[in-house]
Amino acid sequence: MVDWSPIAKVYDPLKAGSIDSTDVEPHDRAVWRAMGARYKPNKGVVGDPLLTLLVARLNPQTTEDKLHQVFSKYGDIQRLRLVRDIVTGFSKGYAFIEYKEERSIVRARRDANKLVVDQHEVFVDYEQERTLKGWVPRRLGGGQGGKKESGQLRFGGRDRPFRKPINLGVGPVQEWGGGGGGREWDRQEGRDREDRDRHRETEWGGRGRRDDRDRGREREDRRQRDRSRHRERR
Repeated sequence: MVDWSPIAKVYDPLKAGSIDSTDVEPHDRAVWRAMGARYKPNKGVVGDPLLTLLVARLNPQTTEDKLHQVFSKYGDIQRLRLVRDIVTGFSKGYAFIEYKEERSIVRARRDANKLVVDQHEVFVDYEQERTLKGWVPRRLGGGQGGKKESGQLRFGGRDRPFRKPINLGVGPVQEWGGGGGGREWDRQEGRDREDRDRHRETEWGGRGRRDDRDRGREREDRRQRDRSRHRERR
């Protein structure tokens, strides 16, 4: 965990499903599906992946011409592909834009993210499929980002980076399949603490009841002695 980073350097479905990358068990079925996926990047995709941007959350009505108009101001565009449904031809809401120069893609990623295009705030980031080792797409349970209402958020990307683990300075967190980890240790420690608290409550509760009984007997003995003295005086 010494080289912890909020952005994933290698895609791990188990970590992507965890807000701080420390989960040791999948929390939803989609993570299980992603862990078992054997996804390989589409070999039919052309262009330089290091010069390619993903532009997502597009208005379904946004066209290639509109995208070219907006993104060409950051530099010369080599290729632009708006992804469409193979049957209906409708836009799927995302596109890939390849620039000719590295400085252009850096500028576009920095300045175009959250830009409003056709009344939609777009999301812009580097292409992941061919550049992030181990990548698994959303349709197979992987991906990055997502909406809260879906219950399948994925972390480690620009949209939802990892949060820093609270036990980062304590020691290394073991990987999936390593027989445990930081969170498992926390759970066990929590259970032990609860057991100790229950034991104390039982022990002190029993003592309290015994003390109450003893005090009750003492009070009764005093009353009887007082009555005896009173009779003797009479």
